[in-house]
Amino acid sequence: MPTIVVEVMPKAELLDPAGKAVAGAIHRLGESRITDVRLGKRFELHVDGEVDDALLDTARQLAADLLSNGVIEDVVSVHVAEQAAAGAGA
Repeated sequence: MPTIVVEVMPKAELLDPAGKAVAGAIHRLGESRITDVRLGKRFELHVDGEVDDALLDTARQLAADLLSNGVIEDVVSVHVAEQAAAGAGA
């Protein structure tokens, strides 16, 4: 079953307090090489049938109109996920 993945991130010019909190926790755990964290959202749209250009366009429109808040977020990616190899990671 194909999956369309939509990734949304806060606009770069905006503060990301949740990301700052995660970065602080990482530093408190002793990892100093990670300098910043930004939190975003990932949506997986499972599709019945093939993904064609029209369906991808629909997903992009849904991402812009429904899945993101255009005032504070950017849709950074709308793509078809690679199918995981059978048994991978099991």
